[in-house]
Amino acid sequence: MSNQAIKIENIQKEYRLGAIGGGTLKGDLQSLWAKIRNKEDPNSKIGDTSGLSKGDRFMALDGISFEVKKGEALGIIGHNGAGKSTLLKLLCRVTAPTAGKISYDGRIASMLEVGTGFHPELTGRENVYMNGAILGMTKAEIDKKFDRIVEFAEMEKFIDTPVKRYSSGMYVKLAFSVAAHLDSEIMIMDEVLAVGDMAFQKKCLDKMRDAAKIDGRTVLYVSHNMNTIRQLCDRCIVLSKGKVIFDGNVEDAIEVYMGQGVETPPCVDLASFKRTQASLVDGVKLKSIKVLDSDIWKIKVGDKLRFSIDIEATEDLTNIGYRSRLSAVDGSSISVLLAPNLFSCKAGEKITIPLEADVTQLVPGRYCLTPVLYGVNPYGGWQFYDHVEKAVTFEVETKPGFNENMEWEQKWWGSVKLPEITDLRISGE
Repeated sequence: MSNQAIKIENIQKEYRLGAIGGGTLKGDLQSLWAKIRNKEDPNSKIGDTSGLSKGDRFMALDGISFEVKKGEALGIIGHNGAGKSTLLKLLCRVTAPTAGKISYDGRIASMLEVGTGFHPELTGRENVYMNGAILGMTKAEIDKKFDRIVEFAEMEKFIDTPVKRYSSGMYVKLAFSVAAHLDSEIMIMDEVLAVGDMAFQKKCLDKMRDAAKIDGRTVLYVSHNMNTIRQLCDRCIVLSKGKVIFDGNVEDAIEVYMGQGVETPPCVDLASFKRTQASLVDGVKLKSIKVLDSDIWKIKVGDKLRFSIDIEATEDLTNIGYRSRLSAVDGSSISVLLAPNLFSCKAGEKITIPLEADVTQLVPGRYCLTPVLYGVNPYGGWQFYDHVEKAVTFEVETKPGFNENMEWEQKWWGSVKLPEITDLRISGE
């Protein structure tokens, strides 16, 4: 397989809805024997050549194909039900594919669920040995690494306590530590870091990053946390309804996953957007938002963003304010664009407000605007009239000379380029 750690060829996984097996052992054996001989399933419905009626089956994975190189850190993302966990279970041989082929080059260490392989009545020490054996480690290997496993998991005080008394965080710490210290060529992790505390998550990410970059191990990582995907992975696959819809750059994959991969039209009708804020009050609403001086929501780095908002009032109101939350496409907040002037309106009035936002410090990339209308009462309290989450996606393009023509690594350097640091020795201050 040369430089390939994993090769997946046209994998399919089909489940039967509402039933397990054929109902009897005899029926299951008949169906299996027919499948081995490439014969029609004698227990299938009449006219159903596949052995399952169309209404009874569900394709969890439908024709998945990709390759993973040795030493590569691959992220796998997608919404719930996309097929991520099913794919990892196939890779770990927990279940078999309905069709297709998976080839490996190396031993696999996996952690698909918190405390996989742990017995609640056994102590942490006993479970380390049992779990290590399940993952393919010999007793001599576990003896040699036991102290490192316990130290990494931060479980010295509780290692001889039955794990049924562990919290979910303690479970994941010990289970991850065992899997991470296995001398395997391939590590497979499924959303396990969501349980641990922030300090331990960072520790695990550093461990997996070192496994890929320094030890040359292959890492497959499933998560809904886009920041951890950014930090760990070199490449990312997006799954949707059992199919690969994107395979490539991590930032581009996140855009596809977040539904922000398409261009925003010049004028966006905000009336069609679903409002997710429960505390909105009536009185005035956002009707549309439009980019000015352009047909697309795209500017060069260092330029300002010019747009207008259309609002419609249903009541006489005073002290209305406008702001836009600025965020990355993964939802992480960057800043707030605040319009300092409050305005008033009368019932039935339609108002267009042209705006210019200073976004000159943003680096090349894609960003989202969330427009907000709010009111300030005489007592200093706030109330929200309208809030449209991620109404607009706009792009900041690079230009010749930016960052001395060096590509800005947003994954590591962030979304904003601040002024250079002043050397106080030279400035004389």
